Amino acid sequence: MKKLRLNAQAEIPILGLGTWQLSGSECQSAVEEALKIGYRHIDSADGYGNHQELAAAIKNSGLKRDELFITSKIPAIHLEHQEVLDSAHRYLEELQTNYLNLLLIHWPNSSIPIKDTLSAFAQLKDEGVIRAIGVSNFTIPRLEEALATNVEITNNQVEFHPSLNQADLKEFCDQHQIVVTAYSPVGRGEDLDLPVILELAKKYEKTPSQIVLNWLISQDIVAIPKSANPKHIQENFASTEFALSAEDVAAISHLDGHNRLVNPGFADFNS
Repeated sequence: MKKLRLNAQAEIPILGLGTWQLSGSECQSAVEEALKIGYRHIDSADGYGNHQELAAAIKNSGLKRDELFITSKIPAIHLEHQEVLDSAHRYLEELQTNYLNLLLIHWPNSSIPIKDTLSAFAQLKDEGVIRAIGVSNFTIPRLEEALATNVEITNNQVEFHPSLNQADLKEFCDQHQIVVTAYSPVGRGEDLDLPVILELAKKYEKTPSQIVLNWLISQDIVAIPKSANPKHIQENFASTEFALSAEDVAAISHLDGHNRLVNPGFADFNS
């Protein structure tokens, strides 16, 4: 599995299992299946409420901690300095681990100074509680504000799929050595019915989801598709095993319809 360098301490596998909306035994089974297949990157968040299920699945896998890449996220309401510290330590207890590979600000919160939040993240990294610092749902202006703190931010997890191709954001992140992770990478299934995707699936004898995921991976974008279906988990994992031509990557890249699917009322994607 290809990995992308975040910093001197962390490399992120380019494909992971997303766990949003997975809970209870369904979540545990999905993670166990993914680890059995070969996934080594699991993405979670405090807001998903499934840290304990991840811990149980990891324990049952028999894998060593250093074989795994675990991401979690702190919600916007807990970004005060001390809350960040307390939250991170609680996550370690819930996940039954002594460090997180990557910790993210789940959503920006303009009512809390970003320097206060990121100073806590930097402290956690200095203490070895986390290996890398990232953000999620940050626009270019939000990233500029965060980078101005001089805290090393190396990941931005955002909605990214063929019908929401945030190319300008990706270019900015590339310029600042920030790896982009794509959530909702197949557009919650909507992008799987796009004619170009269906044509390429036929051409390469792959599933539409494999085509979309390979399009992301080919651009060094980390993809974290969510599934509890063993067949789909396996199919998604196999998306790394072939290569789209540059021409076909470009054909998909021209599809952007500004189709943002995740846009809660508190979000502000214009700042």
